Amino acid sequence: MATEGIEAVHLTTHNWGRAAKFFQSLGYELEFSTDHNSGQLRNGDGPYVFIAEVPEDQEPQTQIVLKVADADAFRPDPAVEVVTPFEDTHYGTKEMTVRDPDGRLWSLQAPAQN
Repeated sequence: MATEGIEAVHLTTHNWGRAAKFFQSLGYELEFSTDHNSGQLRNGDGPYVFIAEVPEDQEPQTQIVLKVADADAFRPDPAVEVVTPFEDTHYGTKEMTVRDPDGRLWSLQAPAQN
């Protein structure tokens, strides 16, 4: 089983409200926001953008998240370095982290199984 393309882009920011307004001005619609300065936006049926505010002493980051249909059935090629296997998240998915040949970390996301 392979990945199914880009699921999401996760961003961190120093100003949640300003970042959300920026994406809304580009046509993204707010799907939800949290009470801790984060939220999710989407433009049509494409990948979602999740934005979370971080303290000023942390550099804002961007992470592309790849989609996996079934975490239990996913078997990465031996050439793929698995940094962390699939783990349940507090927001209802399973996530795995892998490292590419240049050292970048990638997140793979699958639906949580019931």
